[in-house]
Amino acid sequence: MTKSHKKQQQHHNKTALSKTPTGIAGLDEITDGGLPQGRPTLVCGEAGCGKTLMSLEFIVRGAITFNEPGVFMAFEEKADELTMNVASLGFDLQKLQDENMVKLDHVHIDRSEIEETGEYDLEGIFIRLGHAIDSLGAKRVVLDTLENLFSGLSNQTILRAELRRLFGFLKDKGVTAIITGERGEGGALTRQGLEEYVSDCVILLDHRVINQISTRRLRVVKYRGSQHGTNEYPFLIDQDGISVLPVTSLKLEKEVSSKRVSSGIPALDEMLGGHGFFRGSSVLVSGTAGTGKTSIAAYFASETCRQKKKCMYFAFEESPKQIIRNMKSINVDLQQYVDDGLLEFHASRPTLYGLEMHLVAIYKLIKRFQPATVILDPITNLITVGSVSEVKSMLVRLIDFLQEEQITVMFTALSLNTIVSEQTDEGVSSLVDAWLLVRDIESNGERNRGMYIMKSRGMKHSNQVREFIITDKGLDLVDVYLGPEGVLTGSAREAQKLKEKTGVALRDFAVSRKDKEIVRKRKMLEAKISSLQAEFESTEEELNRIYYEEELKQEIIEKNRDEITKMRRGTIEAEKKTGVKSNGNRSNKL
Repeated sequence: MTKSHKKQQQHHNKTALSKTPTGIAGLDEITDGGLPQGRPTLVCGEAGCGKTLMSLEFIVRGAITFNEPGVFMAFEEKADELTMNVASLGFDLQKLQDENMVKLDHVHIDRSEIEETGEYDLEGIFIRLGHAIDSLGAKRVVLDTLENLFSGLSNQTILRAELRRLFGFLKDKGVTAIITGERGEGGALTRQGLEEYVSDCVILLDHRVINQISTRRLRVVKYRGSQHGTNEYPFLIDQDGISVLPVTSLKLEKEVSSKRVSSGIPALDEMLGGHGFFRGSSVLVSGTAGTGKTSIAAYFASETCRQKKKCMYFAFEESPKQIIRNMKSINVDLQQYVDDGLLEFHASRPTLYGLEMHLVAIYKLIKRFQPATVILDPITNLITVGSVSEVKSMLVRLIDFLQEEQITVMFTALSLNTIVSEQTDEGVSSLVDAWLLVRDIESNGERNRGMYIMKSRGMKHSNQVREFIITDKGLDLVDVYLGPEGVLTGSAREAQKLKEKTGVALRDFAVSRKDKEIVRKRKMLEAKISSLQAEFESTEEELNRIYYEEELKQEIIEKNRDEITKMRRGTIEAEKKTGVKSNGNRSNKL
């Protein structure tokens, strides 16, 4: 960081408006830290919208969470009535009063008591309020409601002057104040139409009914010297007080993870590159009725819990007991995970709340339970309380919230027909990271299921159609068979497999016969070769014998010739000596 940047940062820190956190879930996020410290804030709205409750929770949270004492001055309800009204929310005002952390003061306004010499004077209220602030060391103040303080006063000049004096008094005391006011006619924020101009912060509460469904909303109309959310935000009043759901940030700066989570179906994980979905991603499972969308969601929930991680299941169609019973038929026992505290069901009809209230309720439950995965089954039922565009807007905000929390979410959606359209998947198909489509495949007089992975961002995935099988042993995906007439499923697939098995057997038999014939012919040829070899050896032996005899005969002849020659030489020598020829005759003498 450069020196100039550091100076700018220090200057920003010095000039930034100090704020007092309200402690109300979501409101501090909307107001970027809380209400303006040491300044008055106007909370206005129609009767029953929650003004008194919000201001009371501001006092209680300040005392309990931030150790800041507070004064609540009521001009309409008595102290014991306020204590009783908020006891159902878990707020013990009597205990806080005994600990000198909160002071409830009911002031009955009578015009005759505050009129002096024909003028409207709040000096008595200032003295009473100032004493309460000083004795308690209060940091927070609530005045409920402003209309009762100025009831019956028609002089606008005096009213404006007293309002300014009241607000100036609160600022001089250095307390963070909330002043409640009734909403005026003709779109005015207050009845007098002046309070919003002298307030540093104005919060408008609204309670509207659309299609017989009520929704509460909050809007920060103005906030001097500070950034703040300007949209309408739904808020919920329940046993824990007020919860406000901030609208998702417009900046797409969510953290992402490359870790995978299993779908619980090994064959489906293989179609998704062998590892399943990305953690923190959103998954849509859509299909017609009876295609097994809830079964897929139940397997996903079971796999999460099997890994000792938490799963929250929001059901808008079936009760938890019904889901648990039905899933046992496909070998999934969800009850054990409910008993272990790993799986939590929340079932309600969509018409119980408006869309915004459902969103706030889901947001709050997730914050409390901190699950690893969330299931909404089915989101198409939400269309009964809002249009497709409103449902899409709600789901966009929910998806963004879950991405920030790195929670994997699975939606199921009912397709009303076989044509994939924006209507059938509620327009969220473009928002989710993975989209599984389960559809009917009807052929040969039977109905089977096929699964497609329409998309899966950031990972290699199968583009094949797989037959989706649901049995008492569980869920599985098998390769479809392509026959002469197209894709084969069910009994047609089994018949094709049997036909192929028969063909293989016949082919093996034919090959075996050929192999045997080859072996037989080889043996015959080898026998012929052996016979010819023996004949050749016999002929060769006979030829060798004749050749040997001829050589032997020639050798004997040569030997005899030599012997005869020797003998003849011996006879000639004898004849010479004796004069007798070798043939036995006597030699003739001349």
